Amino acid sequence: MKISGFTFVKNATKLYIPVKESISSILPLVDEFWIALGKGDPDDRTREEIESLNSDKIRIIETDWDVPSYPKNTIFAQQTDIAKVKCTGDWLFYLQCDEAVHEKYLETIKRDCEKYLHDEEVEGILFRYKHFWGDYEHYHVTHNWYPKEIRIIRNRPDIHSWKDAQSFRKFKDFDYTFEDYSKKEGTKKLKVALTDAYVYHYGWVRPPAMMSYKNRSSSTTYHGAKKSQELLKDMPEVYDYGPLNRLPRFTESHPAAMEGWIKKFDWQHQLRYDGPVRLNKNRPMPKHERLKYRIVTFLEQKVLNGRQIGGFKNYKIIRK
Repeated sequence: MKISGFTFVKNATKLYIPVKESISSILPLVDEFWIALGKGDPDDRTREEIESLNSDKIRIIETDWDVPSYPKNTIFAQQTDIAKVKCTGDWLFYLQCDEAVHEKYLETIKRDCEKYLHDEEVEGILFRYKHFWGDYEHYHVTHNWYPKEIRIIRNRPDIHSWKDAQSFRKFKDFDYTFEDYSKKEGTKKLKVALTDAYVYHYGWVRPPAMMSYKNRSSSTTYHGAKKSQELLKDMPEVYDYGPLNRLPRFTESHPAAMEGWIKKFDWQHQLRYDGPVRLNKNRPMPKHERLKYRIVTFLEQKVLNGRQIGGFKNYKIIRK
């Protein structure tokens, strides 16, 4: 059995993305790791970060993002596919560069890959998620934050990254266009097996000024520069995560690969751990703070034992 790792990235060191830590968290498990590395800004040092891992498993593909041809963040899916098609493994482990896997789960993941290797009905493996917010001690258990997602897929040409690259779908016909990456028609959800392993998502743990910068960057690749500038004209330069005491505390250990990254945490004085939700009227209110989602989350967690009410799931779980 061979497992390939793959991902895409651009401007990681400018956007406070733990690219080296993310890759190294699953490097012991994979036989090769393909990275579609987008051409970054002149002062970006993402390539140096990746090369500092000194691993002969790593393969870098240099790319140039054509954002106008792939709006609404489908450029992320297109870049993901560039790395995917290079993979030679039986299973392909996709990890976005703001995600990491705890070493305690690596053996579980390997066993699941071996278990389903010859079970062709299983087209992918579904992971549970921990979404960290603001710092490394708070995370989301909230209706609007996806609790599971596909991170391992079979090496098949009909499986492609989809929309903003959060997940994957099967396609009957595919020409690598924006329309293909954004459509539902002619596509099918993958049949997946659920693993007990977690992916730790750190995309919303950044210094507050860097978080605003990242949101502006993502808005630009989604809407285009002109529309994004208009939409975010009142957005504060320093992101307000809101009162963190409303979120559950994380008391376990983080992946060892993230240890050095977490030691850089020095913005606790910019965070709020109590007080009102909104101190600034121009602060965009995240979905998890809105009354509707707070009510739904309460019902899911306190009444339904964690079962979701509705919500879109881009997969079909096979009970094995």
